[in-house]
Amino acid sequence: MKFEDILSEINGFGTFQKTLLLNNFIGRFGLACHFILNIFINVIPSHHCDFNALDADGVFGNLTYEQRLTVSIPQREDGTFDSCLMFSEPQFDLLKNMSSPTEPPVVPCQNGWIYDNSTFTSSLATQWDLVCEKAGMNKAVVTIFFLGVMFGATMFGSLSATFGRKKMLLVSYISAMGFALVSVFSSSFTMFAVLRFFTGLSITGIVIISTILNVEWVDIEHRKLVGVIDSMSWSFATMCFCPIAYWIREWRWLTVAVTLPISISIISWWWIPESARWLIANGKVEEAHYYLRKCAIMNRREEFISHIKPEVLSSIVGTDGENRKYSYLDLVRTPKMRRLALMTGLTWFCVATVAYGIGFSIGSLGLNLYLTQFVYGAIEIPSKLGVYYLLDRIGRRTTVVGALLLAGFSLMINIFIPKDQTVVRTVIAVLGRGFSGASFMTTILYSSELYPTVLRQNGMGYNSFLARLGVSVAPLILLLDDVWGHLSQVILCSVALFAGLVAYQLPETRNRCLPETIEDIEGTKQKLSDIISE
Repeated sequence: MKFEDILSEINGFGTFQKTLLLNNFIGRFGLACHFILNIFINVIPSHHCDFNALDADGVFGNLTYEQRLTVSIPQREDGTFDSCLMFSEPQFDLLKNMSSPTEPPVVPCQNGWIYDNSTFTSSLATQWDLVCEKAGMNKAVVTIFFLGVMFGATMFGSLSATFGRKKMLLVSYISAMGFALVSVFSSSFTMFAVLRFFTGLSITGIVIISTILNVEWVDIEHRKLVGVIDSMSWSFATMCFCPIAYWIREWRWLTVAVTLPISISIISWWWIPESARWLIANGKVEEAHYYLRKCAIMNRREEFISHIKPEVLSSIVGTDGENRKYSYLDLVRTPKMRRLALMTGLTWFCVATVAYGIGFSIGSLGLNLYLTQFVYGAIEIPSKLGVYYLLDRIGRRTTVVGALLLAGFSLMINIFIPKDQTVVRTVIAVLGRGFSGASFMTTILYSSELYPTVLRQNGMGYNSFLARLGVSVAPLILLLDDVWGHLSQVILCSVALFAGLVAYQLPETRNRCLPETIEDIEGTKQKLSDIISE
């Protein structure tokens, strides 16, 4: 008897599983909002040098604000005022449209900047003057956050494999909420960056643990539905975040607003079960029997579980050694596990780089930030519903490969569209965002089905580590547009196409039982490989 047989008998998608899905859906809301938060709190509004010092003796008199700008701030070739330079002294000749025989002397901003607060009351840029030569620090704090997410994936992957899914999920909830709330009291950029790193480190446990819990508690038939629901939480959070950010324009209060929902998850954690698969694999059959019985009662199937004794469960999920502890090294000790880890790791890295590269480039499209981000979330819903239909029709592998290729083609098309056609470029970018979101959703579900129970959490932690490395790289890729305006698009397009080729090397998992041990992978890999040629 396999674990899937027990799940089938006690209803692998009953009230028990739906309650678990709802609890984890709420928890992932705060996680997704913090990922999107980086886009809004790092916005650099229009700004120019503070020129009030030039009016120390009241020389500006009755000049209008526009006239004061003209005599104080040099203009670029396109007629806009420079953001980082000012005249060393007022140039009143410019009011008479008189040309000077020599260029007026300019100097860097001497007394700070004046910001356009019509869209954002405050951001990190306005809080700590992260503009001009410090403008790169806005991108740096995004990278710092995702470096935290990257290391957190590794940490929580290992800890949850050792101490259990449920305990580490609570640790992730509490620490993420704590670091996020403390960060709003930061008195310096350095303090904020450090706290943002630990927020990312803590919050990533939510996604990798909740994903595994959901997959390990549902039957084969409903795994794809669980994958879609999990991914929908990101789309839902993206859409809800936009009106929240629209009404809360101050970065500190916006951070508080998207963090507080985690408190609901802390309360609902008491109703979240431990993974019965993990308990059995770690010899805790009595506790596993308790949760299986609880599942059967909630699903009105208690008659069946009454005939299953705790000692019988130990033979359901075999282990490769009595009381053996697994680590990340087990991902590379055997040849087929090593190949699996390499292929899934490369896929996750590339998929994350493309998805967040498109997301972080939203500000360069030239349209309303709130509306475009809302559309980014909304377009993922039909794309993910389409994925739900395709997962069983054409399989996991073909779905993720097709989505990656279409995302790559979308990026390629935008390379040849002039940047002044903002509407057309935005439509193509939104389509690319939809395809990249579909590929990310499928990749998460696909990978959770490929890894055995004894290494599933470590495998997902490792993959998430590489995905967050890709996310950390994405803002740096966008900086390459300073070298050539389309360079970032060329790189992201190439990465998407490469990821499609890598994902095609993975075996199909449609309608297959989850592997339980490393020996399942090593012993059945040949059969899985045969499917590739079908």
